[in-house]
Amino acid sequence: MRLLLLGGTNFVGRVVAEEALARGWEVTALNRGTQPAPAGVTALLGDRTAEGGLAALAAGEWDAVVDTWSGAPTAVRDSARLLAGRVGHYGYVSSRSVYDYPLARGADESAKVVGSSPDAEGEVPYAEAKRGAELALEAEFGGRALLARAGLILGPHENIGRLPWWLNRIARGGPVLAPGPYDLPLQYIDVRDLAGWLLDAAAARFGGACNVVSPAGHTTMGELLEACVRVTGSDADLRWTDPERILAAGVEPWTELPIWLAPGELNDFLHGASVDRAVAAGLRCRPVGETVEDTWAWLRSVGGVAPQRADRPKVGLDPEREAELLRG
Repeated sequence: MRLLLLGGTNFVGRVVAEEALARGWEVTALNRGTQPAPAGVTALLGDRTAEGGLAALAAGEWDAVVDTWSGAPTAVRDSARLLAGRVGHYGYVSSRSVYDYPLARGADESAKVVGSSPDAEGEVPYAEAKRGAELALEAEFGGRALLARAGLILGPHENIGRLPWWLNRIARGGPVLAPGPYDLPLQYIDVRDLAGWLLDAAAARFGGACNVVSPAGHTTMGELLEACVRVTGSDADLRWTDPERILAAGVEPWTELPIWLAPGELNDFLHGASVDRAVAAGLRCRPVGETVEDTWAWLRSVGGVAPQRADRPKVGLDPEREAELLRG
């Protein structure tokens, strides 16, 4: 298989490239060259936001494309138009954020989505940007486009900092504010499971919209944090705290306490999707302990500091604020 990767030096794109190379695929990646692509990838230079930024793709044919773009949808529109006659399958890493909020727990791909346009430019809100890109691909590729609506993505090379923050916090030891309830179900995808599934889908020419996360309740907040204690060998004492008390203190779910969302509408939206279509198409999700262990091993290999996307705020609870809440 000949794979064209639009991106390929950061989190999801890097892991897709590594998985494709491991399968013996020929991998070409177009990016700005700010970071080296994995060894074995044919690198092409191009800035999709600049005039002439796709010039390196003027010639060539590929069996499949994987695109992780999250900016203005015009970039996806332009690449889709350029490649429509020279690519067999176009896989786009979209997001479950494209659904209209609120969303009933258990909703599938037929749920209402936000309004958008493939021609939207400038600073486009995340949900509208992803949906606009989907519309661009539907227009150019139809059923040959896969709209992989991922949710929370965890695993090695994470550059948002969610699981790395928890690992580093728990590795420090001592009392840890653990947001409850203990058995709060989580829904996420290990980046390696996402990458493997995307490539399987490309080989099978599987298309259409698809929620690509673990089944709801694949793990719980308790299992996740206990796995962090176990792999770090920490003496951390998880102090389980009621969500009402955390919210009353003004702590921001998801950002100050990464991954965690109190039970309610937002939790249903992000941790309650139906993934029947993805599972029927072969999605398999590894145990949470493996994701945590491998992320910790990677984090230590890079000196304990995960890379940080410039367009995303840093996450995590201030130590003094945590101590104050624990005292209270």
